[in-house]
Amino acid sequence: MGIRDVVQTLASVPTLLKLKRGMVPRDPSEKDCFARAVETNAETYGDATAVVTENEEVSWRELNTRANVYAHALKEQGVARGDTVSVMMENRIEFLVVVTAISKVGAVAGLINTNLTGRPLRHCVTVTESRKFVFGAEVADSIGGVVDELDLSAGEDFLFIPDGDDGNCPDWAFDFARSTSNQPDSNLPETGDVAIGETAFFIFTSGTTGLPKAAVLSHRRYLMSAGLAGIAGLRLTPADRIYLCLPLYHGTGLMIGVGSSLGTGASMFLRRKFSASAFLREIREYNCSSLVYIGELCRYLMNTEAKPDDALTPLVKMMGNGLRPDVWMGFKERFGIGRITEFYGSSEGNVAFANLMNKDCTIGTTSTRVALVKYDVDDDEIIRDANGRCIEVAQGEPGLLLGHITPEAVFEGYTDAEATSKKIITNVLEDGDQWFNSGDLIREVDVGFTLGYPHYQFVDRVGDTFRWKSENVSTNEVGEILNGFPAIEIANVYGVEIPGADGRAGMAAIRLVEGETELDLDAFSHYVENELATYARPVFLRIQSEIDVTGTFKMVKGDLKREAYDLSAVTDPLYVQLPGQKQYERLTDEVLSGIRAANVGF
Repeated sequence: MGIRDVVQTLASVPTLLKLKRGMVPRDPSEKDCFARAVETNAETYGDATAVVTENEEVSWRELNTRANVYAHALKEQGVARGDTVSVMMENRIEFLVVVTAISKVGAVAGLINTNLTGRPLRHCVTVTESRKFVFGAEVADSIGGVVDELDLSAGEDFLFIPDGDDGNCPDWAFDFARSTSNQPDSNLPETGDVAIGETAFFIFTSGTTGLPKAAVLSHRRYLMSAGLAGIAGLRLTPADRIYLCLPLYHGTGLMIGVGSSLGTGASMFLRRKFSASAFLREIREYNCSSLVYIGELCRYLMNTEAKPDDALTPLVKMMGNGLRPDVWMGFKERFGIGRITEFYGSSEGNVAFANLMNKDCTIGTTSTRVALVKYDVDDDEIIRDANGRCIEVAQGEPGLLLGHITPEAVFEGYTDAEATSKKIITNVLEDGDQWFNSGDLIREVDVGFTLGYPHYQFVDRVGDTFRWKSENVSTNEVGEILNGFPAIEIANVYGVEIPGADGRAGMAAIRLVEGETELDLDAFSHYVENELATYARPVFLRIQSEIDVTGTFKMVKGDLKREAYDLSAVTDPLYVQLPGQKQYERLTDEVLSGIRAANVGF
């Protein structure tokens, strides 16, 4: 523990104390909401810039008055307090105007992934019982495919917002933007009646393994998260500007990006989609001091060609989640980042961690009571003792994260009561207690002087951890090591079954860096032998031109697991490392037959 570490930690004390005062749970009946925060900024900062895009810039006052116009129009459409309005739109100023307007009338915004079509899209609108559907021209084709399958009236309940020059309203929609021309721009009295405990948003899970679930997000939890992000995480002032390219339909973009701006008056540069090639130019051009990130976004940036002036930008601090240890230090040094506030949390969960003390490679600490309990990843179940109680792990050992459910740490759950109940674990440490099951393995780590606040590190999703050769294998940890091989841009690791063998063998879907057309099997085999324990080495390799990711850059594994190493289902090159061999070889029909017959010796 060095002097610098102690000084850096002690410097966090004033912010932590300020945050602690701001994080005292507020009475659910207190009047406050998302839209009221916009109104407050319009009153406080007025002509200061709120949002900048590549084509437009608006002040806080302009953002608020535009939202008022839409809010009055929603009232005229019959939208009232407690109703749900689905919203499907790419990252643009109109998205913020619309969700603010929905909040102003006391309604709930159901935020839909712009990549959805067909059944998942229909499900998101239906499960939230939406009364109206506001959408942008850029997603009109997707919505047009389900119009006849929704319990909404064509020409009346589908509210169209143009997108630049694309102003042609479909014949099954109502031209909502044009209808607002005669609406007043004054604040609505209804906004002052909205209680902080009411639902602000429905945010959907990615749905990579099934239909998306609608997580309930109250105004109280949103505003508390916004305070955490802006005040203690990014430490923003009105002079700061946030670079925000994550989708606003997701919790990280909406809660950390927009929320920290709302809570501090800092402005946002809003980009529709992430572009690694445009990133540094825009950081400089729009004078962005802060970044809201997802770990894979940082990995993509690290895979771009390094230049001597990469660190010569106004960017000095960032907040997000999923930044893995194999990228952390290199990213920090290359781009000149002084502060990385990694956080851990979920849209629906009741527990959050944040690296407020700026310690490297950690998700930080939490104010919520948590338990890390033993979990059998092979049987996919919590281990309990003879008395039926969960068993807490030793310090430093990975354990399943549980968050204690209390009036101060409420689990708001999903719209689906059954899905909500499945996430609640009872009788964990004592009779009748209730805990939120995060589904994640984390561990306590030693990061030096922390004023007595334990710090933690994310290990893996439970479903992404598999057991092989009597050992637990972390897909994230193996993936990070494989990513260290020079020819590999990104590796997606998962477990697959082998006939006659216990557990699951490792398999890696790999995308090569640009310019590489073939994996050097000799060099890669040697690298794997040196870097990974025998049980952690992928048995199978699949070379892909693209790695499928969700809108928030999480790698999709469902189809990969189902297809596994089936030569009849996979057209990509497949390789295998057979028992007793150190070299990978091309998987052939003959070898596959031996594997399926369980006579290869795994």
